[in-house]
Amino acid sequence: MRIPFLSEGYADIRPRRWERLAPDKALCTVIKDGGDDPDATDKAEIGAVVTLASGPSEIRIRGGRGVGRVTKPGLGLPLSGPAINPGPVTMIRNAVAEVLGDTDQRVDIEIFVEDGEKIAEKTLNARLGIVGGISILGTTGVVKPLSHEAYIATIGSALSVAAASGLNQAVFTTGRRSERFAMKRFPALPAEAFIQIGDFFKDSLEKAVATGFQAVTLAVFFGKAVKMAQGAPHTHASKSDVSLGNLAGWVMDISGNDKLASQVRGANTARHAFEMVYPVCPGIVSVVGEKMIRWAGAFSNQQLAVRAVIFDFDGNVMFDSDTDRSGR
Repeated sequence: MRIPFLSEGYADIRPRRWERLAPDKALCTVIKDGGDDPDATDKAEIGAVVTLASGPSEIRIRGGRGVGRVTKPGLGLPLSGPAINPGPVTMIRNAVAEVLGDTDQRVDIEIFVEDGEKIAEKTLNARLGIVGGISILGTTGVVKPLSHEAYIATIGSALSVAAASGLNQAVFTTGRRSERFAMKRFPALPAEAFIQIGDFFKDSLEKAVATGFQAVTLAVFFGKAVKMAQGAPHTHASKSDVSLGNLAGWVMDISGNDKLASQVRGANTARHAFEMVYPVCPGIVSVVGEKMIRWAGAFSNQQLAVRAVIFDFDGNVMFDSDTDRSGR
């Protein structure tokens, strides 16, 4: 079975099960491979029931058993809807549209996960308001090496390539989306300057120093920035928690608004908190940015000139230490 990904071409995937349920309905499942960084969903059986239905041409996707429902704000997904991120939805639509070609056909797709509710008990989903199963995440469908040693080696290689290209400064992002927005922010820089550091905040800065870099720009979303501002050397959810209590304290310090600070303290996610404080308390973004810079300086033993750029969750620049300090 050849599967199209968003930006990785095709991959051959062996189905775990394939079954025709009716003349117009079929079921197929695959086994998730967690690669070098297996989590609770590694080896989970994930599948879809596809039904060809009458009606106008449309591809409809919903969550079935084992797929969580969103019950709290701050995840960027509709409340009461399935916890399926836009990346997987796009990949599913692309795959179905390729098969259909020019055929006018309504297709109903139900995504399900065997034992999804039981698997979810081993995750932080319930704390985030995802109930009844796991979330379907991802941006490309490709698992990259995420073990500490493998990823740090990848960062080191990328820095070495950048240095070999004559660069003495790099732009660190935490993933594809932040990298895409960073490239728009700095269009004059070559592609080699942009390095995805994942969750390895401290290690990547140490690598930059060891490779001889003089300057680094951290271009990240607000949620990651909050973790960095609190000095988390590793920003993965399983390694560090966003302390909304600290964020609430910073809000209180600069706004004096006890009610707003209390709301931030009780927020579901950093995204939820951001939606509360911005633009009501815009100064919080600068506070987070400056604290992030100070921790980056500490982790790099003050050997790097550090610039911070913070994006909102739509990719708009909310803070840039170079311009905000001198006036936009």
